[in-house]
Amino acid sequence: MEASRRPLASTAPPAFLALAAHPVRWRLLTELAYSDRKVGELTRLVDEPQSLVSYHLGRLRAGGLVSPRRSAADSRASYWCLDLARCGVLLAAAAGSLHPGLRLVAVTESQPAATRRARVLFLCTGNSARSQMAQALLEHLSDGTVTAVSAGSHPKPLHPNAVRAMNEWGIDIADRRPRHLRRFARQRFDYVVSLCDRVREVCPEFPGGPQLIHWSIADPARDPSEDTYPAFRRTAEELDSRCRFLLHLIQRPLEVT
Repeated sequence: MEASRRPLASTAPPAFLALAAHPVRWRLLTELAYSDRKVGELTRLVDEPQSLVSYHLGRLRAGGLVSPRRSAADSRASYWCLDLARCGVLLAAAAGSLHPGLRLVAVTESQPAATRRARVLFLCTGNSARSQMAQALLEHLSDGTVTAVSAGSHPKPLHPNAVRAMNEWGIDIADRRPRHLRRFARQRFDYVVSLCDRVREVCPEFPGGPQLIHWSIADPARDPSEDTYPAFRRTAEELDSRCRFLLHLIQRPLEVT
């Protein structure tokens, strides 16, 4: 008797797999999974012509995986950012389309068990919002197993909307004070994360060769809206997502070439 076949809705592979499977696009995804990059940096990292890199970034952008952000340090340049959470959703759906038993659990739903202690320094210009919020979130998410500190190249008072946004996460940062990055210039860190395009340009070298990561996040205090608090909430949400992925990276480092 001829074996029965389950009717398939489609014989085409999921769009995410087709998009990510191209060697150049996969290299771009793996680089952007680690740090936001400018096109020129990606061109050097993947060793391909800029026109080809731009073409594949366009394909990834059309698929909703990456997006450009105009650099606050140089308006002629843009940083490309990868939406890791969306990648996780699409990858889970792709696996589930092959068989329900292969459906993956989104990485943001849980945190890895603490197996490695690390020191992380977050940097922005004023140390008044982004870096303070990132420090607080990583401390909170890691249950204190990661030592996180923050500083700025031009410190200024903590913004009240940063305090208000963190209160929504149940985190009180009202008593924290801004610090200058030179305070930490001779200290050793495992990761140095710049959250501001300007501070990335002036970031000093730290002893021990820490891993340098850049997150191109706009200053919420410069949001043009009359009420900037929604911008602070969006910044907190993005930092929460990025810190969750950073925590996975700390516990299970990627092989980055």
